[in-house]
Amino acid sequence: MSTTGDPSTGSGTDLLKTDPATTEPTAEPQAEEKVTTNRRQPFGRGFLDTISTGWADRPESLPPQREQAPYAARRRDAVSAAFPGKRLVIPAGDLKQRSNDTDYPFRAHSAFTHLTGWGSDAEPGSVLVFDPRDEGGHDATLYFRERADRTTAEFYSDASIGEFWIGPRPALAGVASDLGIATAHVDDFESSDADVVLEEDEELTRFVSELRLVKDEYEIEQMRLAVDVTARGFDDIVANLPRIVEHPRGERVVEGVFHLRARSEGNWEGYDTIAASGPHACYLHWTRNDGAVVPGDLILIDAGVEVDSLYTADITRTIPVSGRFTDIQRKVYETVREAADAAFAAARPGVTFRTVHETAMGVIARRVAEWGLLPVTAEEALDADKGGQHRRYMVHGTSHHLGIDVHDCAQARREMYYDGVLEPGMVFTIEPGLYFQIDDLTVPEEYRGIGVRIEDDILITEDGPVNLSSAIPRTADEVEEWVARLSTGR
Repeated sequence: MSTTGDPSTGSGTDLLKTDPATTEPTAEPQAEEKVTTNRRQPFGRGFLDTISTGWADRPESLPPQREQAPYAARRRDAVSAAFPGKRLVIPAGDLKQRSNDTDYPFRAHSAFTHLTGWGSDAEPGSVLVFDPRDEGGHDATLYFRERADRTTAEFYSDASIGEFWIGPRPALAGVASDLGIATAHVDDFESSDADVVLEEDEELTRFVSELRLVKDEYEIEQMRLAVDVTARGFDDIVANLPRIVEHPRGERVVEGVFHLRARSEGNWEGYDTIAASGPHACYLHWTRNDGAVVPGDLILIDAGVEVDSLYTADITRTIPVSGRFTDIQRKVYETVREAADAAFAAARPGVTFRTVHETAMGVIARRVAEWGLLPVTAEEALDADKGGQHRRYMVHGTSHHLGIDVHDCAQARREMYYDGVLEPGMVFTIEPGLYFQIDDLTVPEEYRGIGVRIEDDILITEDGPVNLSSAIPRTADEVEEWVARLSTGR
């Protein structure tokens, strides 16, 4: 990272400008410039005179259309039909600063990716525009910044886009061929007061979110791929348990082991990995991951790989660090699995999405009542108006839609989401849990500090639900065998 934001770059053209008639870079007087960094160094005349010469020819060929392009085109057709006569603007988003002159890795807006097919290779600052035609429908154009190759001063003077700095970038013609969509330089994009803009217009934002509720064949294939890579990441974690236990911040080792798989076979993680050992497992979104992983405890790992198309898995397993559950750990674990299995059986085409949650919560309420943890009966706890006592031990919902976002379709209307009816092609999680925090005096001491969640990724088909992540061990016996088989040095 020592060269990023080099002093010769500044805003990209603060030291050098290009004469449009000759494309020859010329030096600007430094005395008149506002100095914003002490890393700036001037280019010498010899550099300026020779930098554009002496390069081998780079043959250019148009890539074939990528697999997802026809699917993205059909999605654009659906958007066009829903907004006749309106000019629609779908920005990809821009780089976000992490510190000084470093940025977070860029990830395009999910709706932009869904409608263009441009995944991990999407360009920051791009904009998809639907221009209405007089005869009906829309012309779609993808605007982005053209490559800054060696024919431009930006090639060497702009660390954010210059190919001397960041390597080859896509050309307009190449992207047009790749994605099957018209392209233009972003400088040619002009906004208007009548534009309907994603995230500014509620109707458009809602529509493109609801458009993802039912996945097409390509999306389902990508979900299967994301789950398969995630499964290998979980195997990596189990195989490294001895090393994880030895490190004083073993949770960070878990995170790092999974990150290696995510980056080597995918784009990134779909969300911050939760590696929560012992009492940390009772914190639903524990991402600090700075604790030890201690034999005798359980470790709850919630992780998912985002593949290059930006579709992500979302899977949780709870594993005994020593390889064997204690009796109380096994009782809690198998109750959570019972709730997950009941929810899975209930997830049929034609039932409401809320039914999945209600079925799982019925199991949770009955079991914690049997254990004497509730001040009321299970039936009273399940009363929609006066109950809820069991939710102390599982405050979150059982399911959420999953896809190009880990919490996909989040802007959909309630009647389409929570109160919606399950259809073939929907993909969502089933993730019940039980969490008994270390200082919870409403439970006996032997329960305190135990947190368990089991999360799987479910596809609805005409014949019923399919557990995409069923190959990852789920039952207590399977998990113990998994640890014994993969964890070396035991």
